[in-house]
Amino acid sequence: MEHTFTVQPLTYNTFEDETEQLDQCKDWGLLSEKAAKTKAFFYKGNGMNMPCRIVGFVDKMTAVIAFDNEQLHCIHPSYLKEMQAANYSQRLTATAEDAVSAEAAEGAVQQEEISAVTDLAADEVPAEVNNVQQDKADKPPSAKSKAKKEKAPKLELPEDKVKMIATVKEFTTVPNNFSDTEDEVVIYEAVSILEPALIVDTAWSSHSNTLKKLELAIGDTLTFECKIVAKKLSKHPVPYKINNPAKMQKVTAE
Repeated sequence: MEHTFTVQPLTYNTFEDETEQLDQCKDWGLLSEKAAKTKAFFYKGNGMNMPCRIVGFVDKMTAVIAFDNEQLHCIHPSYLKEMQAANYSQRLTATAEDAVSAEAAEGAVQQEEISAVTDLAADEVPAEVNNVQQDKADKPPSAKSKAKKEKAPKLELPEDKVKMIATVKEFTTVPNNFSDTEDEVVIYEAVSILEPALIVDTAWSSHSNTLKKLELAIGDTLTFECKIVAKKLSKHPVPYKINNPAKMQKVTAE
């Protein structure tokens, strides 16, 4: 029987051996650090409860699982981790009920606001408000506004791994379409490729367990090797993503 809900990967990376699979599952938090072998996992989305196997990954934030019919499906590791909880189905139902209640309440508030605006006659609007609105309309667009409209040209990024240097600007979280929890990310500034020399300016990466071991703080500068791609960070003006940083070292100020 074919599962119609699946998001099948166009391409993905398979594990070279069981050791690589174990290490990746530990990095995702699906197995404890002391685990010597993998375990059975279950997919509990879409009202189902089916056994599945972790067979690879598209990137470090997208695991690939296989069902008994060998059909593949992309899923965020933290979402799969939540599914392993015994009370997952109960929590999912409660969350859905809360969302329906919140939507109904929001609709009532919006209706009240619409009614209030409708009841306000045009001649009741203070003259001062009209004057302020007219002043804004008369003002020509500032140089700053024009600058925002001009998009920066896209960089020609190398396809292979490169050595880079960057400074930690911010730690934040972004929504994840595959999970009801948010992903932890790091935003960097003063980002540059060392060879070939190229200024990137800003970039981001996932805040993986490997990065957390470095105990980074805002203002820390580090060098590393990675692939960098054009991928905008959700809800942030950061256009480039750092994938799988390795050989990371903090740069000590002289």
